[in-house]
Amino acid sequence: MADHDRIEGSAKTIGGKIKEGAGKLIGDSKLQAEGKADQVEGKVQNAVGGVKDSLRDNRN
Repeated sequence: MADHDRIEGSAKTIGGKIKEGAGKLIGDSKLQAEGKADQVEGKVQNAVGGVKDSLRDNRN
């Protein structure tokens, strides 16, 4: 079963891409930067979830 962090991280990454794209579209550099930050946060959260999955799999 996928870890909750991986699911949330993926969702945050996708949301960040959408936010970044919207920022580019309307010329809002702050929104664009927030989108990039959300993507980084999502990737980190996804990686943490991957580590948790690996640790759980190694215990079994």
